[in-house]
Amino acid sequence: MKFLFCPQCGIRRFHLKNEKGETLLVQITREFVIVPVNTNESVEGFDQTTLYCLGCSWIGTIKELKTVSV
Repeated sequence: MKFLFCPQCGIRRFHLKNEKGETLLVQITREFVIVPVNTNESVEGFDQTTLYCLGCSWIGTIKELKTVSV
């Protein structure tokens, strides 16, 4: 499976947040599908409109991600 990368630092792991402030570790496929890193978890209940990069301070949307690492 191929993934999208952070436009700022080039890593492929992000987290989502929910209303309680909890986070979920995810990756984004090239088909713009949000996939939890831990396959036992679900994105249900998490805000899927905002991504938080694990490698830098970048915060953005799926559409801003890059297909190749910087």
